[in-house]
Amino acid sequence: MSTDETPETESTVPAALPVLPLRDVVVYPHMVIPLFVGREKSILALDQAMRSGKQILLVAQKQADVDDPGAQDLYRLGTIATILQLPNLPDGTVKVLVEGAERAKIEKLHTGQYFSAEVSPFKDVEQYDEREMDVLARSVTSQFEQYVKLNRKVPPEVLTALAGIEQPGRLADNVAAHMSLKLDAKQKVLEIQDVRKRLEHILALIEGE
Repeated sequence: MSTDETPETESTVPAALPVLPLRDVVVYPHMVIPLFVGREKSILALDQAMRSGKQILLVAQKQADVDDPGAQDLYRLGTIATILQLPNLPDGTVKVLVEGAERAKIEKLHTGQYFSAEVSPFKDVEQYDEREMDVLARSVTSQFEQYVKLNRKVPPEVLTALAGIEQPGRLADNVAAHMSLKLDAKQKVLEIQDVRKRLEHILALIEGE
Protein backbone atom coordinates (compact mmCIF):
# COMPACT_ATOMS: atom_id res chain seq x y z
CA MET A 1 0.00 0.00 0.00
CA SER A 2 1.35 3.44 -0.85
CA THR A 3 2.06 5.57 2.18
CA ASP A 4 1.09 8.93 0.74
CA GLU A 5 -2.64 8.35 1.05
CA THR A 6 -4.07 10.68 3.67
CA PRO A 7 -5.86 8.82 6.45
CA GLU A 8 -9.48 9.89 6.68
CA THR A 9 -9.13 10.83 10.34
CA GLU A 10 -7.15 13.94 9.37
CA SER A 11 -10.13 15.63 7.70
CA THR A 12 -12.42 17.82 9.79
CA VAL A 13 -15.34 16.89 7.52
CA PRO A 14 -17.84 14.48 9.12
CA ALA A 15 -18.91 11.37 7.20
CA ALA A 16 -22.31 12.77 6.20
CA LEU A 17 -23.56 16.32 6.58
CA PRO A 18 -27.13 17.60 6.56
CA VAL A 19 -27.73 19.70 3.42
CA LEU A 20 -29.58 23.01 3.23
CA PRO A 21 -30.67 23.83 -0.35
CA LEU A 22 -30.60 27.59 -0.98
CA ARG A 23 -32.96 29.26 -3.44
CA ASP A 24 -31.20 32.38 -4.63
CA VAL A 25 -27.90 32.74 -2.83
CA VAL A 26 -24.41 31.26 -2.98
CA VAL A 27 -22.56 31.35 0.35
CA TYR A 28 -18.76 31.55 0.22
CA PRO A 29 -16.25 30.56 2.92
CA HIS A 30 -15.78 33.25 5.64
CA MET A 31 -19.14 34.82 4.83
CA VAL A 32 -21.56 35.39 7.71
CA ILE A 33 -25.13 35.58 6.45
CA PRO A 34 -28.68 35.24 7.81
CA LEU A 35 -30.90 32.76 5.94
CA PHE A 36 -34.68 32.43 6.25
CA VAL A 37 -35.80 28.83 6.23
CA GLY A 38 -39.41 27.73 5.89
CA ARG A 39 -39.39 24.34 4.16
CA GLU A 40 -39.96 21.36 6.43
CA LYS A 41 -37.07 19.36 4.92
CA SER A 42 -34.71 22.27 5.50
CA ILE A 43 -35.83 22.73 9.11
CA LEU A 44 -35.23 19.01 9.74
CA ALA A 45 -31.73 19.37 8.24
CA LEU A 46 -31.03 22.31 10.59
CA ASP A 47 -32.28 20.30 13.59
CA GLN A 48 -29.96 17.45 12.67
CA ALA A 49 -27.03 19.86 12.23
CA MET A 50 -27.67 21.36 15.69
CA ARG A 51 -27.51 17.87 17.19
CA SER A 52 -24.31 16.91 15.40
CA GLY A 53 -21.69 19.62 15.67
CA LYS A 54 -23.57 22.59 14.11
CA GLN A 55 -22.11 21.96 10.66
CA ILE A 56 -24.29 22.00 7.56
CA LEU A 57 -23.64 21.95 3.82
CA LEU A 58 -25.11 24.95 1.98
CA VAL A 59 -25.85 24.18 -1.66
CA ALA A 60 -27.56 26.41 -4.22
CA GLN A 61 -30.55 25.20 -6.24
CA LYS A 62 -30.17 25.49 -10.00
CA GLN A 63 -33.68 27.01 -10.23
CA ALA A 64 -34.93 29.22 -7.39
CA ASP A 65 -38.62 28.54 -8.11
CA VAL A 66 -38.45 24.78 -7.45
CA ASP A 67 -40.26 24.29 -4.13
CA ASP A 68 -39.34 20.67 -3.48
CA PRO A 69 -35.92 20.17 -5.08
CA GLY A 70 -34.67 16.72 -5.96
CA ALA A 71 -31.05 15.61 -6.19
CA GLN A 72 -30.88 16.74 -9.84
CA ASP A 73 -31.93 20.30 -8.86
CA LEU A 74 -28.88 20.96 -6.67
CA TYR A 75 -25.36 21.99 -7.63
CA ARG A 76 -22.67 19.51 -6.64
CA LEU A 77 -20.36 22.05 -5.03
CA GLY A 78 -21.29 23.96 -1.91
CA THR A 79 -19.91 25.42 1.30
CA ILE A 80 -19.70 23.74 4.67
CA ALA A 81 -20.96 26.25 7.22
CA THR A 82 -21.25 26.52 10.98
CA ILE A 83 -24.57 27.52 12.52
CA LEU A 84 -24.00 30.54 14.77
CA GLN A 85 -27.61 31.28 15.82
CA LEU A 86 -30.95 29.60 15.24
CA PRO A 87 -33.90 31.59 16.64
CA ASN A 88 -37.47 30.60 15.68
CA LEU A 89 -39.68 33.35 14.32
CA PRO A 90 -43.37 33.73 15.29
CA ASP A 91 -44.65 32.91 11.78
CA GLY A 92 -43.13 29.42 11.81
CA THR A 93 -40.08 30.28 9.69
CA VAL A 94 -36.59 29.96 11.06
CA LYS A 95 -33.88 32.58 10.72
CA VAL A 96 -30.47 30.95 10.86
CA LEU A 97 -27.18 32.81 11.04
CA VAL A 98 -24.40 30.83 9.36
CA GLU A 99 -20.70 31.31 8.72
CA GLY A 100 -19.14 29.67 5.68
CA ALA A 101 -16.09 27.54 6.51
CA GLU A 102 -14.81 25.72 3.42
CA ARG A 103 -15.77 24.63 -0.08
CA ALA A 104 -16.87 21.01 -0.39
CA LYS A 105 -17.86 18.71 -3.20
CA ILE A 106 -20.79 16.31 -2.88
CA GLU A 107 -19.56 12.76 -3.47
CA LYS A 108 -22.85 11.09 -2.58
CA LEU A 109 -26.24 12.69 -1.91
CA HIS A 110 -28.77 10.88 0.29
CA THR A 111 -32.46 11.75 0.13
CA GLY A 112 -34.85 11.03 2.98
CA GLN A 113 -36.66 13.28 5.44
CA TYR A 114 -33.96 15.80 4.53
CA PHE A 115 -30.92 15.80 2.24
CA SER A 116 -27.58 14.65 3.60
CA ALA A 117 -24.31 14.33 1.74
CA GLU A 118 -20.95 12.64 1.91
CA VAL A 119 -18.49 15.31 0.87
CA SER A 120 -14.82 15.85 0.14
CA PRO A 121 -12.97 19.14 0.75
CA PHE A 122 -12.50 21.33 -2.36
CA LYS A 123 -9.41 23.25 -1.32
CA ASP A 124 -7.96 26.37 -2.95
CA VAL A 125 -5.09 25.74 -5.36
CA GLU A 126 -2.46 28.38 -4.63
CA GLN A 127 0.39 28.03 -7.13
CA TYR A 128 1.43 31.51 -8.12
CA ASP A 129 4.10 34.15 -8.03
CA GLU A 130 3.44 36.33 -4.99
CA ARG A 131 4.35 39.67 -6.58
CA GLU A 132 2.20 38.94 -9.61
CA MET A 133 -0.65 37.98 -7.28
CA ASP A 134 -0.30 41.23 -5.32
CA VAL A 135 -0.68 43.22 -8.54
CA LEU A 136 -3.74 41.17 -9.53
CA ALA A 137 -5.32 41.57 -6.08
CA ARG A 138 -4.71 45.34 -6.17
CA SER A 139 -6.31 45.54 -9.64
CA VAL A 140 -9.38 43.68 -8.39
CA THR A 141 -9.66 46.00 -5.37
CA SER A 142 -9.31 49.21 -7.36
CA GLN A 143 -11.74 48.07 -10.07
CA PHE A 144 -14.20 47.03 -7.39
CA GLU A 145 -13.91 50.52 -5.82
CA GLN A 146 -15.08 51.96 -9.15
CA TYR A 147 -17.89 49.39 -9.25
CA VAL A 148 -19.02 50.43 -5.74
CA LYS A 149 -19.10 54.11 -6.79
CA LEU A 150 -21.35 53.24 -9.73
CA ASN A 151 -23.50 50.68 -7.95
CA ARG A 152 -25.34 52.32 -5.07
CA LYS A 153 -26.52 48.97 -3.70
CA VAL A 154 -23.09 48.12 -2.28
CA PRO A 155 -22.40 49.80 1.08
CA PRO A 156 -19.06 51.70 1.02
CA GLU A 157 -17.91 50.01 4.27
CA VAL A 158 -17.48 46.82 2.24
CA LEU A 159 -14.29 48.40 0.85
CA THR A 160 -12.94 48.90 4.37
CA ALA A 161 -13.52 45.21 5.08
CA LEU A 162 -11.76 44.21 1.84
CA ALA A 163 -8.68 46.24 2.78
CA GLY A 164 -8.10 43.91 5.72
CA ILE A 165 -8.13 40.70 3.66
CA GLU A 166 -4.72 39.26 2.91
CA GLN A 167 -5.64 35.94 1.25
CA PRO A 168 -6.26 36.38 -2.52
CA GLY A 169 -8.85 33.58 -2.66
CA ARG A 170 -10.84 35.13 0.14
CA LEU A 171 -10.64 38.54 -1.55
CA ALA A 172 -12.13 37.08 -4.75
CA ASP A 173 -14.96 35.41 -2.77
CA ASN A 174 -15.76 38.61 -0.90
CA VAL A 175 -15.94 40.71 -4.05
CA ALA A 176 -18.15 38.12 -5.77
CA ALA A 177 -20.47 38.05 -2.74
CA HIS A 178 -21.11 41.79 -3.00
CA MET A 179 -21.60 41.99 -6.76
CA SER A 180 -25.03 41.93 -8.41
CA LEU A 181 -24.40 38.69 -10.27
CA LYS A 182 -26.85 36.03 -11.37
CA LEU A 183 -26.85 32.86 -9.31
CA ASP A 184 -25.05 30.74 -11.92
CA ALA A 185 -22.27 33.37 -12.12
CA LYS A 186 -21.84 33.31 -8.34
CA GLN A 187 -21.77 29.51 -8.43
CA LYS A 188 -19.09 29.61 -11.13
CA VAL A 189 -16.85 31.66 -8.79
CA LEU A 190 -17.39 29.05 -6.06
CA GLU A 191 -16.30 26.31 -8.47
CA ILE A 192 -12.97 27.91 -9.51
CA GLN A 193 -10.40 26.10 -7.39
CA ASP A 194 -7.32 27.89 -8.75
CA VAL A 195 -7.04 31.17 -6.81
CA ARG A 196 -5.28 33.03 -9.59
CA LYS A 197 -7.93 32.03 -12.14
CA ARG A 198 -10.64 32.99 -9.66
CA LEU A 199 -9.19 36.51 -9.28
CA GLU A 200 -8.77 36.89 -13.04
CA HIS A 201 -12.37 35.75 -13.50
CA ILE A 202 -13.60 38.31 -10.93
CA LEU A 203 -11.62 41.07 -12.64
CA ALA A 204 -13.27 40.20 -15.98
CA LEU A 205 -16.71 40.21 -14.30
CA ILE A 206 -16.16 43.67 -12.76
CA GLU A 207 -14.92 45.05 -16.08
CA GLY A 208 -17.94 43.49 -17.80
CA GLU A 209 -20.26 45.31 -15.43
